[in-house]
Parts: sequence; C-alpha cells; structure tokens
Amino acid sequence: MIKRQRHEHFTGKFSKWVYGITFKQRVRLSFIIMITLAIGAVGMTTYWIASKELQKNAFESRQETVNKTTQILDDKLAGISNSVRSLMFSYAFKEMMLDVQSNDISNYYVHLSELQYVFSQVTFNEPLIESILIATPIGDYYPVSQRRSQTQSFYESSMYYDVKENYGGIWVKGHTDKFFTGNSRTLSFVTKGTQENVSNTNVFIVVNVNESGLIGMVNQHSSNDDSDYFVIDSKGEEVIRTAWSSSHNLMKDKPFLYKVSEGNQGSFFHHFDETDYLVNYTRSAVVKDWSLFGIQQKDKLLEQMNGVKRTTFYIMLFFLLLTWLLSTNLTAILLNPLYKLQRLMREVEDNRLNVRFASRSTDEVAQVGYQFNRMLDEINRLIDDVRLSESGKRKAEMRALTAQMEPHFLYNTLNTIYCKSVLGENDEVNEMILSLSQMFQLGLSGGKDWNTLEDELLHVEQYCLLQQKCYEGLFEFEVTVTDASLLTCLMPKILLQPIVENSIQHGFRDIGSGGQIHLRVCRQGQLLYLIIEDNGIGMDADNVMKGMLEPPVSKKGYALNNIVNRLSLFYGEDAGIKLTSLPGKGSRTEIWMPIREGDVES
Repeated sequence: MIKRQRHEHFTGKFSKWVYGITFKQRVRLSFIIMITLAIGAVGMTTYWIASKELQKNAFESRQETVNKTTQILDDKLAGISNSVRSLMFSYAFKEMMLDVQSNDISNYYVHLSELQYVFSQVTFNEPLIESILIATPIGDYYPVSQRRSQTQSFYESSMYYDVKENYGGIWVKGHTDKFFTGNSRTLSFVTKGTQENVSNTNVFIVVNVNESGLIGMVNQHSSNDDSDYFVIDSKGEEVIRTAWSSSHNLMKDKPFLYKVSEGNQGSFFHHFDETDYLVNYTRSAVVKDWSLFGIQQKDKLLEQMNGVKRTTFYIMLFFLLLTWLLSTNLTAILLNPLYKLQRLMREVEDNRLNVRFASRSTDEVAQVGYQFNRMLDEINRLIDDVRLSESGKRKAEMRALTAQMEPHFLYNTLNTIYCKSVLGENDEVNEMILSLSQMFQLGLSGGKDWNTLEDELLHVEQYCLLQQKCYEGLFEFEVTVTDASLLTCLMPKILLQPIVENSIQHGFRDIGSGGQIHLRVCRQGQLLYLIIEDNGIGMDADNVMKGMLEPPVSKKGYALNNIVNRLSLFYGEDAGIKLTSLPGKGSRTEIWMPIREGDVES
C-alpha cells in the first residue's frame, strides 16, 4: 500500500513537471529518451552481427573485386586482339596483302599512306595501344608518327620464333620496346596477318600496349595504400611491372607459387617481408598463363572489427546531439525547404542557373521545388542548344575556309617531275616527290586546324624547294627564327604558304633570276610576330588591303582574304595582318597573333 502511494506520488510529480515545462522542452525530452533507447539497442545488435559477418564478407568482397578486375583486364586484352583482327578486314590491309603475295614493292608508299587512317582508327578505339608494326617481306608498315628503330628486325626477334607456328596470336609480357625508339615498356600482342583467299605470306602484326596505362587500369580498384594488384605468369615472373612486384622476387618464393599452382581462383594468407597479407587471385581467361593477384594487409583488413565498436559509440553520440538540435529547431527544420527555395530563387536572379532544389520530402513545398528544377533544366537546355548551334556554325566556317587553302601548283609540280623523269634526273625527281609528300602530310595534319610553328616553317620550306625545282635560279628562300622556344607555338595551318606563293607568282613574274624571300619569326611581348619580305616588283598595298576585307569575287586572289578571315575566326581582334610595298623594290607582309601553347587539337 505504501509502495503504491509512493509510486502514485512519484508519477504525479513527474506528470506535473512534464506538463509544467514548455512544448519545445517536452519534444526534446521525448526525442532524447526514444533515440537513446533505439540507438543503444540497435548499436549493440549491429556490433554483434557485424563482427560476425565482417571477416566473411571481407574475403568474399575482396575475391569479387579481384574477379571483376580480372574481367576488366580480359576485356581489354580481348578488345585489343579484336581491334587487330578488325584491321585485317580493312581495304588498305587487303590491298597490301595482295602485293605481298605477288612480291610487288612498287606500291609500298601508297599502302603506307593508306594504312595511316587504319592505324589511327585502331589507336582511337583502343587508347592503350602505343604503336603498331606490320612486318612483311616487302617492308614494314607502321604509323609514320612513330620512329621505327632500324636496328631490330622483327624476323630476327624472339617474337617471330614464338609466333610463327601459332595462328591464334600470342601475348608477350612486359618488355622494353625494341621496334620503336624511346625504350618504353610495353606488352605486345603478336599474330599472323591473314586474309581470305591469300596464302601464307609470312606477314605478322605486332601491337604494343602501354604498360603504365595498363597498370593504371588494373589498379583503378585499389582504394588505399595497403592494397595492390600485380600480374605474374605460372613461373612467378612479372607480366606487368608494378612497384610491388618489382620489390618482391616471387620466383624464389616457392610456397607462394605452390599455393597458386592449381585452380582458376582462390584466396589465402601469405607472409611477405614480415607482414601477413590476404592474397586473392584469378586466372586470366584470355591468357591462360597469366594470373592477377590482389593483396591486402591482414591487420588492416581485420581492424575494421574494432572500428565497428568505436563507430557504434560515435553514432549513438551523434544521434543524441542530433536529437537535441532537432528538438530545439524543429520549427526551423519544417520551414527550411521554403527558406531554401527562396535562396535559390535569389541566386537565379543573379544568373546562377546551375543551382537545384533538393529535398527528401514529397510534400507540397517539395513539388514546387521540383517544378522549379524542371524550369531551370529547360532554360539550360535552350541555352545549350543556342551555344551548340553557334559553335557548330563557327567550326563549319573554319573548316570551309581551311579547305580552300589547296596547293595551286600541283599540276605544274607533277609536270616538272614528269619532265625531269624523262630527262633521267632521277635524284631530283626523288627529292621533289619526297618534298611533295612531306608538304601534303604537314598541310593535311590529320584533319586538324592547328600546326606548330616548326611544322608550318617546314611546310613552307618544302613548298619553296619544289618551286625552286620548277623555276630554277628564280629565287632564294631564307628563314630566321630569333627565339627557338617559339617553334612549339600553335598557329592555324597553311597560313604562310599562300603569302610566299604570292611573292613567287606575282612578285617575281617579270624577272628571271635574283629573287629573294626572307621569312623572319620573333616574339613581340605576348604576340608571335611574322615578317615575309621579297625583292619583287611590288604591289599596290592599299588596294590589296582593301580587297582583303571584302568577299572575293573569284577564286583568283582569294588567299589573302582567306588568311584575314581565318585570323579573325581563330583570334578575333587579337591578331592582324599588314601589307607594305615599294613599286619595283619588293613587298613586306607582317602578321601578329597571340602566342598559344599546348597540344594540337582538332
């Protein structure tokens, strides 16, 4: 009876105290009691379950990661081998194979040129491919952008003896590339070149894969310093040289090799350098002799169980603090979506169209916010459509202008080559053909809009060499570069040749010899400054400058107008051109443009 009275007395006082405090305090107290009980029960249960399953899941997860990484590696290796086989279906390869079968070397340079696009397409589809070599009895074919080492013949290499009896192709583990200069480390896929209705012609294709790029792809799943991947063959030799495999001589680790000698995959603990590791491995499905290994320190793997206990405590403490804040700021939390939407609208007024409303709720305020997001998405889409349209238009104008810059002297050059060939001047014929080939290669530049200054100067030099062969004794050409660092600067391609062409065709039209053309390159502040001078008959500079600013009425004389338009499209008002001339004494053309560094882009 007394206990009941005490209980009722305590309950009454507690009720009186609860109803005597504010609503905010009651909400806070309720949150604290409920969250404390819930988090305590859930936390202890979670720790018990997690500590039991953590090790099992860690082993399975690690093996799954290694399997996926092996699948990625196999897919990449298979993709590279498929790219090689697709190369064999190209028209250029078929024509080359027919000439190999008939031992016809007359079209070697034609096939070499035609295969450049095929090589570019293969390396574009598989960026890890560093170089390609097609070895044939009539000569080697490879991307002309690569420097072929002249000291190593494929038919004298160990690869040849390994693959000549293997029709399916082989993969060669990491090695220093001996076929191309640079001594870079690569993996190689080597296969016989085959073609329908063509017998065995002793043709082989070597594809060198960048080892460091493949290492980066293999290690992309390694999220911390205590885990790593490496690839070895059945003998314990490293296939891909990584920092870890290079520092451990696995060939001497007999227990390690014994554990991985059987089965396509597995996991085990192993002792390396006084440290225990969890080792997971999976055998490659593409190269049966290769296996990919993933390692992780054992103590790092299992320390997560102790972390579960600490994490449980921190979560309980966090939610207790969160409960205190929620009970105090419940009203502010309820109104926060409206305040957030209001702030976003103010940011949109300042033209910040990348902001978005986000909410975990689906109430009326959230629906208004999502409508607001859809409105911003539509606005951004319209802006992007306009920007894309203008960019495409500008690109089309650039391509159209550049396309006009085709050599006008081709027929004259070919006629000169023919005449010299008839007269038996074979050395000069060879020089002219090589100059013409190099000039067209530099001018085309793989379809890109930019060339380095060095390539532009080489393009002009080859053009002048051809013109000197066509008009013997007519003129001399000289180039002066005051700052060698400018040679790597980028500029629109085929910008200088039309000016030099005008000097030859118009400036020297009334003279038979003694012409001089001087091209000078220098730096003027942040500008690239180009000067082209000749001692020809001169011109009416004012009329020519006026005609440059107006649309050409015919194909004749479009070159300078084209240069002005391209400078304007590429640089706007930051570039310009100026002509000066004295009748009977020569002409001077000055061009200035901003100095641009970087890779040549399309």
